[in-house]
Amino acid sequence: MNQDKIRIGIAGLGRSGWDIHARLLAPLTEQYQVVAVLDNDTARRQEAIDRFDCLAYTDYNELLHDPAVELMVVALPSFLHADAAIDALQAGKHVVCEKPMATNLADADRMIAAAEASGRVLTIFQQRRYNADFVKVKQVLDSGILGRIVQIRLTESKFGRRWDWQTLQKFGGGSLNNTGPHFLDQALQLFGAAEPQIFCHLDRTLTLGDADDQVKLVLKGQDAPTIDIELSSCCAYPGETWNVMGTRGGLAGTTKQLRWKWFDPTVQTLRTLDTQPTPDRSYNRDDLIWQESTWHITDESTPGETGFYLDLHTTIRHGQPLAITPQSVRRVIWLLEECHRLCPLAQEIE
Repeated sequence: MNQDKIRIGIAGLGRSGWDIHARLLAPLTEQYQVVAVLDNDTARRQEAIDRFDCLAYTDYNELLHDPAVELMVVALPSFLHADAAIDALQAGKHVVCEKPMATNLADADRMIAAAEASGRVLTIFQQRRYNADFVKVKQVLDSGILGRIVQIRLTESKFGRRWDWQTLQKFGGGSLNNTGPHFLDQALQLFGAAEPQIFCHLDRTLTLGDADDQVKLVLKGQDAPTIDIELSSCCAYPGETWNVMGTRGGLAGTTKQLRWKWFDPTVQTLRTLDTQPTPDRSYNRDDLIWQESTWHITDESTPGETGFYLDLHTTIRHGQPLAITPQSVRRVIWLLEECHRLCPLAQEIE
């Protein structure tokens, strides 16, 4: 066996464990080898055996004590994340934990403490920091061409019902906990270090469970943009993912394509405040000289989500600083907890 390969165990072969983690790892044959999996479903275990020629378990403790497993991917239901990750760290495994990192801040802190005590790597799968659209948005904003960023609107809306385990509060479900961590993590990266003032409204609209499926969250802070996040399951006319407003221009678009325009104030006609009546009784009008640019995902050469595992390999094997630290994701869990505190939902199903 190539000793440079990291030997992985995947706990949970549902949508995340199989469709995301197994899919990303399958082509990375120089960096990783899936040596074991865990799932209660016989067909899923066999599918993994056929794909990876690996061992398959139904008992998590047995998987933990498999000496071949070096890195554990915790892709179990959300309410199990904290204990499963801590158990793996204490068993001497490095850990990739699916989002949400935990369902409360106390559990997130327990995970961080366990990682520090074990000397093992704990990282959280906030892979959308690697998404090509987010990387491009951050690049444009960091360039300064849009001026001071006044507001960022992030939207993930659709119209449809769900009735699986992720719609139940007892399993850590709801749109805020399940979809929210992606957008809250991106928002906090763009918001900066300031502590945000929070407005949050959670609602149940079309879900068959008792957890939220409608989220409105606004973050505001000193020397930071206002960030407006909307996650809706009852939006018949969904808008674009991104809308950024700056003092010299703006950006809009989706995860597939973006457009932005800006003006250079140094080449504009000098204006001074004037309280006299306008010559034609109209509002002031500026003839701005716009510059425009676009981006499409087909133009992108970065590895996208695969970059998460490429960077992690370099961290574990060569000591590169961890790209996504649990401390940085702790802030997401703090924000989730604050939202649930500010806008609690009744737990009975209507």
